[in-house]
Amino acid sequence: MRAKGKIYRISGPVVVAKGMQAKMYDVVRVGEERLLGEVIKIAGDKVVIQVYEDTTGLKPKEPVENTGKPLACALGPGLLGMIYDGIQRPLEVLRDKSGDFITRGIEAFGLDLSTEWEFIPEKKKGSKVKPGDILGYVTEKEIKHKILVPPGTKGEIKEIKEGKYTVQDTICVLKNGAKLKLYHEWPVRKPRPYLEKLKPEVPLLTGQRILDALFPLAKGGTAAIPGPFGAGKTVTQQTLAKFADADIVVYIGCGERGNEMTEVLEEFPKLEDPRTGKPLMNRTVLIANTSNMPVAAREASIYTGITIAEYFRDMGYDVALMADSTSRWAEAMREISSRLEEMPGEEGYPAYLPAKLAEFYERAGRVKTLCGEIGSVSVIGAVSPPGGDFSEPVTQNTLRVVKVFWALDAKLAHRRHFPAINWLTSYSLYLDALAEWFSKNVAPDWDELVKKAMEILQEEEKLQEIVQLVGSDALPEKERVTLEVARMLREFFLQQNAFHEVDRYSEPEKTYLLLKLILKYEKLARNALERKVPVEDILNVKAAKRIGDVKFEKNYKKLIEEIEKSMIKEFKALGGG
Repeated sequence: MRAKGKIYRISGPVVVAKGMQAKMYDVVRVGEERLLGEVIKIAGDKVVIQVYEDTTGLKPKEPVENTGKPLACALGPGLLGMIYDGIQRPLEVLRDKSGDFITRGIEAFGLDLSTEWEFIPEKKKGSKVKPGDILGYVTEKEIKHKILVPPGTKGEIKEIKEGKYTVQDTICVLKNGAKLKLYHEWPVRKPRPYLEKLKPEVPLLTGQRILDALFPLAKGGTAAIPGPFGAGKTVTQQTLAKFADADIVVYIGCGERGNEMTEVLEEFPKLEDPRTGKPLMNRTVLIANTSNMPVAAREASIYTGITIAEYFRDMGYDVALMADSTSRWAEAMREISSRLEEMPGEEGYPAYLPAKLAEFYERAGRVKTLCGEIGSVSVIGAVSPPGGDFSEPVTQNTLRVVKVFWALDAKLAHRRHFPAINWLTSYSLYLDALAEWFSKNVAPDWDELVKKAMEILQEEEKLQEIVQLVGSDALPEKERVTLEVARMLREFFLQQNAFHEVDRYSEPEKTYLLLKLILKYEKLARNALERKVPVEDILNVKAAKRIGDVKFEKNYKKLIEEIEKSMIKEFKALGGG
């Protein structure tokens, strides 16, 4: 096999080489500076390569060398707390080697080769092992990092020892001669194997009332957050990263502006993990690929992130993957597709855009792993539609694949209503599947209350048109009560302060009791109307105005009880027929 060829043509990040043999997705070294690239098309004796680095200054006839291996991730201890670029090069190592600007052709291994890890075996000499089995573990930060038998490896253990090892040391030898280390490599474009995919029956609790109650996401589920500039996509994703009940967080900054990514990189290390009180970075992997970095690496960053997420899933952990944003990923595909002179689809995106998006989101799921554990990868992708237009191809094709749609609304953001998720255009297809979990673990009437709240909010939308024409005072009494209850739902329930110490996280029980209290007022108000109590008296019940205080109260159960008693007492005092 001819491993070396020469550059024939250069078009931005796309390079055509001649005179070498290659397979699809082989990693190659391009030019005198040995830039990293990947084979994406083979046509006769020509090989088309997408280069992950800036190709300025490359010349025809420079050498191209095929490594014969696909683009792969190094998976092992040392991933947590790391900040990588799109092709799993640690940014700190790159900065130490080349300063603030990354030198082209620079190489850096994805894991720290010098750190020694205390390995504790769980298998003994003579044990038979198969792919995905747990050999033992090392303790990384607060996580029990399980060392797995790489897929495709099996046999009987000849030798395994406890002790301190670097990731390159052999920790186990099989009778067939296979030597196992603390890490293994896995091609990023190939989904990692598992035994079976399970039904999405357990919610990924986020502590955000609008999400947990109205539009829940299941563990192993898929969600999209589309929204225009300034609607709060990044803050919502950071809040989810912080409070979602996932064991591991993988955050991919894919093609975002440099200043936004800097904010994330500075913010994340300072964030405190609400579970442990230690830095959130201890269970986070960050992949930073800003909009001024080469587009081909942006395309790869999504696959690097999901491969790392699947690796932790295989240990039996629940992983939340945030991709911010898949629109920039699609733009990278569009640029490479046009360089390849492919037939453009809608708005210039490649015709295979829907297939690529589906392929990415399909790698989410709650599964039974090869070692019999239950793990999950939940994918939350932000979409940045130009001008907030949800009818554009990336948003539309994402909606066909994902089961949860959290639509951010610029109008709500301008009104300072956060999270700015529009309750009329958002939806979740997991509501019925998760209803049983909520009725068992929170309250039997959870589903009933959620449906009632949604009905009131939808009713309010219809009434708003009349209100704008004639004012709320002209409405019948029943409708005026509906408007008041809808206002309470919006201001006391759906609005949540991400920066308030208590309100930033609302556990399911608090969410349920707060919703129940608002709907209790609604019930009492309807009964009072039937007793011919004037609507003004109903709208001026003092206790109802205190419902908003529940959000900011640590000892909320006591306050809810107190408000409910006062409310019942006030409504009784109103009398009526």
